[in-house]
Amino acid sequence: MLTTERKALILETLGNTGRVVAKELSLTLGLSEDTIRRDLRELAAEGLLQRVHGGALPASKALADLPSRRKISVEDKTAIAKAAAAMVKNGQIIFLDGGTNAVAVARAFSKQLSATIATHSPDIAVALSDHPGIDVELIGGRIYKHSNVAVGAVAIEGISHIRADIFFMGVTGIHPDHGLTTGDREEAAMKRAISRQSAETIVLASKEKLGAVSAYDIISLDHIDGLIVEKSCPTDLVEPYKSRGISITRA
Repeated sequence: MLTTERKALILETLGNTGRVVAKELSLTLGLSEDTIRRDLRELAAEGLLQRVHGGALPASKALADLPSRRKISVEDKTAIAKAAAAMVKNGQIIFLDGGTNAVAVARAFSKQLSATIATHSPDIAVALSDHPGIDVELIGGRIYKHSNVAVGAVAIEGISHIRADIFFMGVTGIHPDHGLTTGDREEAAMKRAISRQSAETIVLASKEKLGAVSAYDIISLDHIDGLIVEKSCPTDLVEPYKSRGISITRA
């Protein structure tokens, strides 16, 4: 079997079953595990999968650049954003993550809402600049351009002095076994820090993120309170999280 054929089979298996086990595939194809692992390394380098111990899992499509992500599932993001915005009550302090889903939440807030929004995203601050009832607490630091958010020690220090009612978290991967993940180590640290400071952590999810894994762990599923997914999200994708007792909101 040619290398291109093996790689196509690996990607097809990932699409059908949601995982590839190197040992099982090597036995099926009559090839060495080293050959399969080499293929997995090369596919991972192309961003087509995420290697894990013993094999691989689907890579998140949410790792694309920011302009590309703004064009993905626009209607679904709007629906998810409206559902998130409806959870916020007057007088609350809300941590709003960066990224395209979070910007949609900011734009969905009612003009009658009176609340404080803490964020490490300049995009969120700009989106709320003309909102009459919202006070914005902008956390500073070094800008991570993939999501246009502040990261680093200065940002962590700023977060540590705020206690929020709800944290609306954006992620690139949500997996039943591997929890919540993202593509940058410092961004993962920021999300962990914000979650620790928040009474509730609600994840802005979507079907392309469910079952996917990125390189850096954020927190386990045990540390979140809910997922918001689009109404069209297949039941079999949602069930592993619902069975864990996580509240699921369909938008």
